[in-house]
Parts: sequence; structure tokens; C-alpha cells
Amino acid sequence: MQNPSLPQLLLSFFTLLSAFDKVLGDGGFCSAPSVLDQADASSKPLYWKVTNPTLSPSHLQDLPGFTRSVYKRDHALITPESHVFSPLPDWTNTLGAYLITPAMGSHFVMYLAKMQENSRSGLPLEGVERLIFVIQGVVTLTNSSGISNKLMVDSYAYLPPNFEHSLKSYGSATLAVFERRYAFLDNHITEQIVGSTDKLPLLETPGEVFELRKLLPASMPYDFNIHIMDFLPGEFLNVKEVHYNQHGLLLLEGQGIYRLGDSWYPVQAGDVIWMAPFVPQWYAALGKTRSRYLLYKDVNRNPL
Repeated sequence: MQNPSLPQLLLSFFTLLSAFDKVLGDGGFCSAPSVLDQADASSKPLYWKVTNPTLSPSHLQDLPGFTRSVYKRDHALITPESHVFSPLPDWTNTLGAYLITPAMGSHFVMYLAKMQENSRSGLPLEGVERLIFVIQGVVTLTNSSGISNKLMVDSYAYLPPNFEHSLKSYGSATLAVFERRYAFLDNHITEQIVGSTDKLPLLETPGEVFELRKLLPASMPYDFNIHIMDFLPGEFLNVKEVHYNQHGLLLLEGQGIYRLGDSWYPVQAGDVIWMAPFVPQWYAALGKTRSRYLLYKDVNRNPL
């Protein structure tokens, strides 16, 4: 039996979308109202679909054993119905779901942290750097000098290795957290960075149509970066990428098709993807609203 061609796969996908339109209403696959709240999506806070995805676990409760999650040698798609939360080590009143770890072949960790009332973070392991991105709620970051910053949705902070700090939340808050063991270079050090996506400049993307922002400087001290990439419906990556870098991706808004290796996956806000070095990768945005994802990428270090 021959494998299906790309046109056959896309036809099957659009047939699936049509079926979801009928089940979920006129809004479409990822613009349909959540079962948790039928209010107009335009009144919702930024990134609300990450924590209330259209195809949420509650939609799939009558399909025992079904999941969209996939794990392969060179990539993984981890969807919300597969997230397993448990108390985060050294954090208080916080549940975490580890979504990307070295157990699958990555050299970094990515997890979601759900902070509750009067919660507090722990510190990374020695020699480990951390970046947090606020998806929902408000947290307060305080360093060892007593300087505090209030981080709201779409804000982020980079914390260098062995940097004393704490995160506190007095209500519900959800963070995307990236950690990796820092690759030290002589005469180079990183510094704490606090920022917000909407304050970052758009960067040139020669040959591409998506909008790009980078959370960290491109300078040598930083051994990874986080890209924020925006696509309008119908836009897609021009380059079919195959490279030595690893990626960890969280889709913040929208929906689309992601090619990973020889597989093509419908994806939506709330989905997480791990991409190993040299796995073929490509994205196209679908639906009625923009797609936005944040993307981890290792940089500025010799692969040897």
C-alpha cells in the first residue's frame, strides 16, 4: 500500500476541519468558542487559547485513548490533552508539566508552570540559565538586589546561570519556562533581561513573509534565543528548513499545518513541538486569525 500524497493529506485535513465546523459551530477549527466560555473571543485576553484550546481535553473525554500527541526519534507533538501536571520541584503552590526534556534527545527543558495563589518559584540547578514567558496572569520577579519587576501577559525575563531570583504570584498565572545548562565562553557573560514582546522591533526576514521578533540579543554571550513569529492566514515558511539547531515551539495563537520529517500535523494554539537537529520542518498558517508561536533556538556555539 502506497503512502498518501501531500494533496491527499491536505484533502483529508480539510475534510476534518469541515467535520469540526459542524461539531463546534460556525467559527471553525480554532476560532470556535471554548466549552469553558462561549463569550466573544475578541473580549478574551491575549493567548487565552493556550490554556483554553478549542480541542481541549474536555472535547475528547468521550474518545478514550485518543490523543493528537506524537513522539518520534526526531520530533514530538505534545498536545494539551496529554499534558500531565504535578508539583514542581522546589516551587511552592505550583504545578508543572514538563513537555520537552533531555529524555527525548533535547539539550534543554521546556515546561509549563501553573502558579496559584501565594506561589513562589524555585531556582534552576547550578550552571543552568532560565527564560520565562508569561502566558496568563501576573507574576513579580525579584532579584538578589531587591529590584522587582511586574511581569504581565506577553512579558518575559531571562535569568543568567547562578543568578539569585524569585518569582511570586498572588493569583493564578501560567508561565512557559525554558532552561538549559549554559555553555560558558571565556570573557563573555550574560545579564538579566526583562522585556515585553510588544516593545521589540520587527526584524528583517529576507525571502520570508512572517514577522519576526527576538527576545534576547544576538550577541555571543547568549547561547540560545527565543523567536516570536507571526503569520497571517495563508502565509507559510518559504524555506523548508533542515539544520543543526534544535527547536522547542509553543503555538500561542491560531492554527496551521506543521511538517516534521515526512509527517504533516494540524496544530492549534496550546500545542508544543520539539524538533531535533536536521529534521525537515515547515509551517503554513490556516484559519481566520494570525498564527503566533514562540520558538527556542540554540545559537552562537560551535556544534563541536
